[in-house]
Amino acid sequence: MIKINLLITKKEKKKAVVKKELVIFLLCVVILLLLLAAHNWKLGKEREDLLAQIAQTKKEVAYYKSLAPELEKAKEFQKTLENKLKIIESLRKGKETSVRILDGISVEKPEKLQVESMNKTGGKLEIQGVAMDDETIAQFILNLRNSKLFKSIELIVSEQVEMSRLKLKKFILSCDIA
Repeated sequence: MIKINLLITKKEKKKAVVKKELVIFLLCVVILLLLLAAHNWKLGKEREDLLAQIAQTKKEVAYYKSLAPELEKAKEFQKTLENKLKIIESLRKGKETSVRILDGISVEKPEKLQVESMNKTGGKLEIQGVAMDDETIAQFILNLRNSKLFKSIELIVSEQVEMSRLKLKKFILSCDIA
């Protein structure tokens, strides 16, 4: 009778284990290569997306740089308009002030006094004119002092002049405008 050994021998066991380990090792290498390829593909895709985003950003930067001169022109135009508005507003205020000054002087001016010229510089007003006598000039100064529109009224010059065979008093007043 023939005896068959059905038990695996040590050598065969080792061969089976080595084969099994080799298959597992090769399977791990293949899985690792697949994972590396997937990761590499993902990085390539991210790189392409970033490059596309950089290109888009460069286009936007170029577009905004092209708008910069227009923006500067618009800012200059806006400053010009603001300056014009300030000038218009100051002219309106100056106009109102001039009207108030003329009205105040016409109200306070005695009948025997004639204003020849007025010169407004900043907040100062210089009034030149002629009067019949010193009392008329004094009355005019008192009227201006009583007015709320004028402050610090000073008589700078008062001299006698002859006009049309009449002896008149020429005067120069200086005052601050309130």
